[in-house]
Amino acid sequence: MVIGLMIMSLHVFSCTTFIISGKVTTDGKPILFKNRETDVMENSLVFFTDGKYEYIGLVNGNDTWDKMVWGGYNETGFAIINAAGYTNNIGDTSAFKDQEGVIMKLALQNCRTLADFENLLDRLEKPMGLDSNFGVIDAYGGAAYYETGNYAYKKYDANDSLVAPDGIIIRTNYSFRANKTKGYGYCRYNTASQALSKALAGNKFDPHYLFENISRNLSHSLTKTDLREDIPKYRDTVDYRFYIDYITRASTSSAVLIKGAKSPEKAMETMMWTILGFPLTSVAIPVWIQGGRDLPVAVAMNDSLRSPLCTAALKLKEECFPVIYPEGKKYINLSVVINRQGTGIMQLLQPVEKEIFEKAEHVIEAISRSGNAEDEIKKYYLWLDRFLSEAFKDKLNITLFED
Repeated sequence: MVIGLMIMSLHVFSCTTFIISGKVTTDGKPILFKNRETDVMENSLVFFTDGKYEYIGLVNGNDTWDKMVWGGYNETGFAIINAAGYTNNIGDTSAFKDQEGVIMKLALQNCRTLADFENLLDRLEKPMGLDSNFGVIDAYGGAAYYETGNYAYKKYDANDSLVAPDGIIIRTNYSFRANKTKGYGYCRYNTASQALSKALAGNKFDPHYLFENISRNLSHSLTKTDLREDIPKYRDTVDYRFYIDYITRASTSSAVLIKGAKSPEKAMETMMWTILGFPLTSVAIPVWIQGGRDLPVAVAMNDSLRSPLCTAALKLKEECFPVIYPEGKKYINLSVVINRQGTGIMQLLQPVEKEIFEKAEHVIEAISRSGNAEDEIKKYYLWLDRFLSEAFKDKLNITLFED
């Protein structure tokens, strides 16, 4: 799965994404993943009812929140994410651009299948204003990437053994149909490829494992180093490490993992896990459409266009990147993230996230048994908000919810 190493280190807002076909997961359910980078750090989840289908979307904390979505899924089990392509429009001088979030919202409002999404792209007025690698799954077994430019797209099917021999496709910020000496994310691609190869070998495709080994991956495929192998001794002793071309960077604002359904009759089993703020200082939270529009308060957008968990994670992130001069974000103070005392932010949050996953299993089982677990989900959301509030206060001295 590992391709030849090439490095682009210019500062761009990039993402690391992948699809895992249901043909290779133990439960037959596809997985869609996005580690998001952007200049809008405040991210939230919103439950939308403004389309043909209800859907949950990851949105920016600004006035585009109701116009653009940066990853999500709808009630039919259709889900979509993207990574900026940067190479789908080489030589094209069209001025119309930056419509990726608009198109993903439109897709969630109206699409049930991959064919629906293809029809949407076919019908859009050209140029489409797109330069993106869209990852899409549906409840009919569909799982594919669409490398999309202003005038055309190319599909890469994760169920096609000639395209994806292992049932896995990764995309960062270049397109396989274009000149592969341009674009960005070659190092991140290889790091993710190595991590997913290990997951495949060990049949470890559960969301918790994937977050730990992708969003919180501290290895570097080019330098062959891993920050976890030489961690600082004490938290209060500053220990800066050069931090560039890792999967999660200073510009990472969130991570999304959508676990799909294996049939349209089971569409309501689709669920989304989201880490808001910064993966090294936050925890993964599950949401389900059948739980209704009242999402956990911790991840839902409030009147200030903020979500409490994201705000808390960003506050903790400041300790990780305390250098304030322009190039300061290339240096992480590793001792506050992870140390031998076990007092790093990531270490303190590990048992919190572990309990979130364990409790969520009861809800997942209830949905699988009855197909309808709205009450179970609502009870879980209430527990989750209380648990997070107590955990962040006790472990990190952060008040998650204002009175």
